[in-house]
Amino acid sequence: MTAGKPSRENSAKPTRRTFLKTAGAATVAASVGPTILHATDKAGTKAPVLGSGEHKYEVVSHEWGELPSQIVWGETHGVTIDEAGLVYIKHRSDARNLMDAVVVFDPNGKYVRSFGKEYHHGGHGIDVRKEGGEEFLYLSDIAHGTVTKATLKGDHVWVKGVPQEPGVYANGEKYSPTNVAFGADGGFYIGDGYGSNYIHQYDKDAKWVRTWGGFGDAPGKMKTPHGLWLDNRPGREPSLVVADRANARLQYFTLDGKHLGFVHDVSFPAHFDLRGEVMLVPDLHARVSLFDQTNKVITHLGYDPQWTKEVLAGFKMRANPKRWQAGKFIHPHDACFDKDGNIFVVEWVPTGRVSFLRKVS
Repeated sequence: MTAGKPSRENSAKPTRRTFLKTAGAATVAASVGPTILHATDKAGTKAPVLGSGEHKYEVVSHEWGELPSQIVWGETHGVTIDEAGLVYIKHRSDARNLMDAVVVFDPNGKYVRSFGKEYHHGGHGIDVRKEGGEEFLYLSDIAHGTVTKATLKGDHVWVKGVPQEPGVYANGEKYSPTNVAFGADGGFYIGDGYGSNYIHQYDKDAKWVRTWGGFGDAPGKMKTPHGLWLDNRPGREPSLVVADRANARLQYFTLDGKHLGFVHDVSFPAHFDLRGEVMLVPDLHARVSLFDQTNKVITHLGYDPQWTKEVLAGFKMRANPKRWQAGKFIHPHDACFDKDGNIFVVEWVPTGRVSFLRKVS
């Protein structure tokens, strides 16, 4: 069974790091302000344009954002945007001294604040949701095995460790949560992407509801459920889409965990975002993919078979920035739309890499 557009698979609203699509936040200014200081075309060459037709994006910068001197990027793992347009980037640092894992920028790339030393060495997924008039971050930590709900300033609301209720970790099985998806009912789902390959569902009060999955390639089983998202695009019944990464597929489930189908036009998918009828999938194999409402590929941004071959050759290029090229990705690990349809991409490379793609058509 495929998951193009079965009758039970998805719904009717654009959303991701969601409300910012209609927020009155400042527009990301690609031609003025701090962004231009790190522009791809700063040497006078023309900035690359990726995509085609109605989905063209100018690569304004691969070094977006002005870091303060006390922070050095580690692997840039997650990105999300709040209602005011502030951009939150989560990175995983191996530095000896504790470093803030979450760095916040204004829409032009100027540093605003940072926090999260408690996530040092474990910084991974980050997403934001508005609940009862207030926005909260959900933060996954792969080193400490936790998911934290926090305010936009980083204050903890709660911290969840290994879920005891399902009994699947009773014998010391590994738990290493990678990302969170938000349910339509106010609940949420946690993907144990680097642990034992389960999906854990919680209600709006953060109470455990059910667990499903486990290791394997059969329908309903997963190998590295790295990212997950509520796919409620217009015309689709709401369902949960999972980046079943090591199985090289997207896997769809009903909201109560029943298998629906697969999408196979991916290579090593990492996470998701939605805007209108378009689904955005950062792919660790050197590309960022866009899918239409029926899950047909619109375009693979940055894709070049020969470049991908070079990137994947021993995974050595990730540690050699001198070989990186403008308009080419190394290992996209997360990506999201801003309210104007521009795209931010963060990559799994030791020195971090934050790209800003301005929508031009």
